Amino acid sequence: METREYDVVVIGGGPVGENAAQYAVEGTGMSAAIIERELLGGECSYWACMPSKALLRPIAVAATTADLPGVSTAHVAARALLERRDSWVSRYDDAGQVSWAEGAGLAVVRGHGRLAGERTVRVASASGEVEVRARRAVVIATGSEPHVPELYADALPWGSRDATGVVEVPDRLVIVGGGVVACEAAVWMSALGSSVTLLARSRLLGRSEPFAGEAVLDGLRERGVTVHVGCEVTDVRRPDAAATGTGRIHGGAVTVTTTRGDLEADELLLAIGRSPRLDDLGLGSVGLEPADVTGGRLPEWLHVVGDASDGPPLTHWGKHQARVVGARIAAAAAGEVAWEPDREAPVPQVVFSDPEVASVGMTEAEARAAGRDVVVTRVPTASASGTALLRDHVAGHSQLVVDAESRLLLGATFVGPEVAELVHAATVAIVGGVPVHVLRHAVASYPTASELWLRLLEELPREFRTPV
Repeated sequence: METREYDVVVIGGGPVGENAAQYAVEGTGMSAAIIERELLGGECSYWACMPSKALLRPIAVAATTADLPGVSTAHVAARALLERRDSWVSRYDDAGQVSWAEGAGLAVVRGHGRLAGERTVRVASASGEVEVRARRAVVIATGSEPHVPELYADALPWGSRDATGVVEVPDRLVIVGGGVVACEAAVWMSALGSSVTLLARSRLLGRSEPFAGEAVLDGLRERGVTVHVGCEVTDVRRPDAAATGTGRIHGGAVTVTTTRGDLEADELLLAIGRSPRLDDLGLGSVGLEPADVTGGRLPEWLHVVGDASDGPPLTHWGKHQARVVGARIAAAAAGEVAWEPDREAPVPQVVFSDPEVASVGMTEAEARAAGRDVVVTRVPTASASGTALLRDHVAGHSQLVVDAESRLLLGATFVGPEVAELVHAATVAIVGGVPVHVLRHAVASYPTASELWLRLLEELPREFRTPV
């Protein structure tokens, strides 16, 4: 068997794995290899972040034109929309990603990688097997996969890849789930012409502030999406299920039995969460179980980043983890210790629904559950002139959660058009430990959406305007 040796070996070639390899060896003279069994660039590039946003942005623009006088109303052209998606995913060709990796000095090894002992990975592909050894570190960056309970398995439901990679648009689509994938997919599938019914066990966007989920619920219903909240699925039947390929209707009609009655659909999209992809990784060869990986109980030469770590399943969070781990590996090779902040980084998230939801840090409920005494300030998002000018009808509120003792920002949630661009300021404020009396002196340009910060800060008690 051929044997190759590198300083760092990364199993998984998504953006998280790419970042880990790059930061571990860049400028050090060390070598790194990325092992990938599918497309280099991973879920984000081809089946998640990039295609979903490529689909959603034209839909958002069309909705804005429908709400603004003085401009012709735009309409979504389904074929052109899917063509835009195909362009952004490079028509599912990873040659550009491979070129980037090789240009960065990273070797690309094709095939399925499994641990085969300490610092050793065996890679199987159609052309045979190769053993790849790491002189310093191995990084697991294998991502995650949709959770499919036994109840749904025989029906071969769509997963997130089918939704973003849609080829055949079903006339009737049932979506099970109330999280980000479910809410975003409901928008683009309805715009493509599907009659969409969304079934959620509890409120939408359950990890966000309740008012955010309520605004998204209203937005979906205004689009014509039927939403049943507090609905349980008890049975799924699809006699003619068939593995027809990604984004194609998987066989005949499907019957979904729920606590609200039976539903008939041409396709079923299951969006109820994801699980770390840790099966068939050879963990037993080094005395580990999947729980050791997600729990961080790893030998010093082995690291885990991204969805595989069972953290927030967000590309930007995984890439942050990868940069930290990469810096640790590089510093250790130089006999140094990488600098890291003394506080845990907050995880921002944006839901590209209508309206958008952008949040970071603690919700009010999380802060109170943690025993924090908090002051909460909430205003209509339209109270900022810059936001009110974006559309004639601006839905949503925005909120800050402030620690009453330290007067530091603990969390922020923005709901409304294009609020994705507001959340980074909140992230910086939390990471930097900037008290609200200082934030008041960060002057917002007028008329821009950032003026919303002034509206929120003005609602705090007057004593919050001076140092503690």
